[in-house]
Amino acid sequence: MKKLLTVSLVSAVFMFFIVTPTLAKTTWNANSVWPPKNNHSIGLEDFAKKVKTATKGDLEIVVSSGGALGYKGPELLKVVRDGLVPVSDMLISGVAGDEKLLQIVTLPFLVRNFDELHLLLDISRPYFDKVAQKWGQKILYTAPWPGAGLWTKKKITTLAELKGLKTRTYDKNGALVMEAVGATPLALPFSEVYTSLQTGVIDSVMTSSPTAVDAKFWEVLKYFEPLNITIATNMVTVNQKAFDKLPKAQQDALVKAGKEMEKSMWAGVKKWDGNMVAISTKNGIQTVAPSKKLVADLEKITEGIRAEWLKGAPADAQKIYAEFKKKVKR
Repeated sequence: MKKLLTVSLVSAVFMFFIVTPTLAKTTWNANSVWPPKNNHSIGLEDFAKKVKTATKGDLEIVVSSGGALGYKGPELLKVVRDGLVPVSDMLISGVAGDEKLLQIVTLPFLVRNFDELHLLLDISRPYFDKVAQKWGQKILYTAPWPGAGLWTKKKITTLAELKGLKTRTYDKNGALVMEAVGATPLALPFSEVYTSLQTGVIDSVMTSSPTAVDAKFWEVLKYFEPLNITIATNMVTVNQKAFDKLPKAQQDALVKAGKEMEKSMWAGVKKWDGNMVAISTKNGIQTVAPSKKLVADLEKITEGIRAEWLKGAPADAQKIYAEFKKKVKR
């Protein structure tokens, strides 16, 4: 009898492990093209930690930064859609070649500060969610960059002084701005920017403060004009099919972690910008605050850029634009 009970117990335990499904650990790669110490890469790492903690390690996200996975910025909507990587950080305007609606984020001189950018993103988010859905993915969170200004060899205080600059720009809108003011935009790979400044191929760069610090602009440039020509924003997306395969608790953990990261990244952007400008100043860059007249002149001379974009923009983009202008009363 005792032997029979022992056999029965062993059989029951065996059947429990065979019949009862085990929850296997899921490991995902997450892509960032930014350097490991960049705030956006750090933010993605923090997001991954939140998810791992919330799921007790059942969902682990391994972040590869610095473009280590080999994917380029403009292709990232396709990369996530095709499941080549389940999660990626991407510059919204960087993937706007595939979706014109997304260009609204970096229309020159549309937003004048972080508060206005946040308003624009709040208005845009339902429409951006539709775009993400179309591309087989879900937006987990958005995160802003400091505004793009000009880093120059000569001090710029008037519209006339912009004429003749040879400026490295990073997107179509930036190039259109420099053309409008009589400067020459050059779309150089960032790896060539420093040597191009040294050799005189260019004499200025349109970019944000973190990039200036990464490139040690103080070694080849003298001034920073914080014009907020555009204020770029990133989004982190997840492949929808991969998301749908997760247990509900893990899906909820991803969404919750995304909301927490979005709040944190937006709250910290002013401090990030201030810290980066302070490092540049400490190393010899002089910040030249733009006058109200210069900003007004730039807004006026770039009106045509915004109008031309709006004319050919999708209906949803026109709705966003109209609602934003109404709310900022400009």
